[in-house]
Amino acid sequence: MKSYREELWFETTSRRAYLNITPQVEAAVKKSGVREGLVLVNAMHITASVYINDDEPGLLHDYDEFLERIAPHEARYRHNDTGEDNGDAHVKRQIMGREIVVAVTGGKLDFGPWEQIFYGEFDGRRRKRVLIKVIGE
Repeated sequence: MKSYREELWFETTSRRAYLNITPQVEAAVKKSGVREGLVLVNAMHITASVYINDDEPGLLHDYDEFLERIAPHEARYRHNDTGEDNGDAHVKRQIMGREIVVAVTGGKLDFGPWEQIFYGEFDGRRRKRVLIKVIGE
């Protein structure tokens, strides 16, 4: 069995951002040489997320508004009593999830219609990483 590991690094200019990272994951799968297997993609920070959905601007806007309604940045969070100001980002990450796993078939991501991989940033403006781990034959 083959195993391949790669890190992606991001530093957004805004507090919240949604980046389509499908091309980077596809490139890592190709570099891995795995034809049949799985790829794990996960955010290595507790205020960021990796998730799968459609790359449609209206939907991305809807996510942002939905998350801000559920966990508004300006709300009171006990976590912020520690001197932080990102209690909302921790909650948003829990809602959107930490990681995804995608089947690799014939050396390609085995997606359903419209599926794309996204990095969701909820406390940006600093450097963060995403792990890609490909295993298989």
